[in-house]
Amino acid sequence: MSCPDCFKGGVHEGTPSGITTRLHGLDTYVAEPASGRPPKGIIVVIPDAFGWEFVNIRLMADGYAKKQDYRVYAPDFMNGNSAPLYMLDSMKLVLAKGTWFDTLAKPYHIFWVLLAFAKWGIPNRFAKSFPIVQKFMENLRRNEGAHIPVGIAGFCWGGKHTLVIAGDFKADGKPLVDAAFTAHPSFLSLYDDIKKIRAPTSFGIGDLDSQVSPEQAEKIRDIIEAKPEAQKGEMRMYHGYGHGFACRVDAKNDDPRGAAEAEDQALAWFEKHFANVRY
Repeated sequence: MSCPDCFKGGVHEGTPSGITTRLHGLDTYVAEPASGRPPKGIIVVIPDAFGWEFVNIRLMADGYAKKQDYRVYAPDFMNGNSAPLYMLDSMKLVLAKGTWFDTLAKPYHIFWVLLAFAKWGIPNRFAKSFPIVQKFMENLRRNEGAHIPVGIAGFCWGGKHTLVIAGDFKADGKPLVDAAFTAHPSFLSLYDDIKKIRAPTSFGIGDLDSQVSPEQAEKIRDIIEAKPEAQKGEMRMYHGYGHGFACRVDAKNDDPRGAAEAEDQALAWFEKHFANVRY
């Protein structure tokens, strides 16, 4: 398994308040501004392995919509092939140091984790999933996003998709996104994915992240801060946090403040870079 940490964490408590609909060919969770005002912009959330139905992702979408009057989409970019939630519990048992019974039971849990990983990973490999993301974003920009800012926020699996979409992709002469945010992205091609970024992009990386080391994060910082002013990015290191902290923090056992701060980081970034967008 290439990223055990991609399947660790907890399920958050709460009831999503948005709706589900069919949008640009995909089932999509939609969160609207609570104020009833027209949205100031659109943010597309590309989730971690647990997909668009994961309650954590939907609650995050609600938070983005309510706090800053954005319309937020969380599409099913995995076409029904998201990872099963039982992997969160199985991974805990695989990695736990417990009794002799726990040790004897590990092969059973390892089998189910590997099976679920294969069933998730094969249909969601980047070469197959990225065209789905690209098509959705092109349709969005040509339609409801034609005259308002569009942002994208990606987590873990969705992080690489976010960074590639933030490159030199356009529809009707407009960039597909005006700003991007990613927390603990996975499966990156370092540093080519970073060098190709054109939209201003904000990164949130934990210094205990298994996918991007502190040294790699600092190299990313050097690259994005050296870009032209209109493309310049930012990097924030979250000390004491590992992979998945922004969307799968286990609030019962870990400090949830990093997740809240990452959400604030994303919203502040979008506010800053949406302010002067005119189409």
